[in-house]
Amino acid sequence: MTVISARRAPVLLAAALLTAGCGLGAELDREADPERTGAHATTGADVAAAPPATPPLEPPTATAPEGCPATGVRVTTGMVNVAMGLRAMPVTITNCGTGEQRVDGYPDVRVRDVDRKPMDVTVLKGTGPIADLQDPGPHPVTLKPGESARSVFAWRYSAVDPATQRGSGVYVEIAPAPGVARQTVLPEGGLDVGETGLLGTTAWEKVTD
Repeated sequence: MTVISARRAPVLLAAALLTAGCGLGAELDREADPERTGAHATTGADVAAAPPATPPLEPPTATAPEGCPATGVRVTTGMVNVAMGLRAMPVTITNCGTGEQRVDGYPDVRVRDVDRKPMDVTVLKGTGPIADLQDPGPHPVTLKPGESARSVFAWRYSAVDPATQRGSGVYVEIAPAPGVARQTVLPEGGLDVGETGLLGTTAWEKVTD
């Protein structure tokens, strides 16, 4: 079994993200009706930043099928859900290889602008400072061929120049874990996170719908 390990310290966005507790649905309701919104305190637990227990292990030994990345995992992004200044987007990894894959933790992310230059965006483990979304936290997820896991990216709108796209994360490089080759995706509309914004992520969770 191929193992991809990540740092310690998910679906259609309108479905799996709206389960248990105060999920995205409740957060969007508060955005649309500010008078119902109370002050929200965040804690350090929302932004886990523990170092990895072990570095990622070896890449898949089996040859990936044609059209499947060498890692045996394909990264895709879904539609960006917007409400006032809050943004949320599902990110899915799918085992397109021939063996099992295992993830445990948060995505490894780098954001680039329209010129492919790295942006000074702080990527968080958790979404607490941005929105109160359910985060399952790091836990082992085993994916058989064809199975998927999902994370949710959340951010607040920041100034973006519509003419030059300055401030928009046009190219987003995502890997299942640090040390694994990132794949570049172009989310529809880009990430209007601003040049010095915050990008929250939830831990990988197996897709069961």
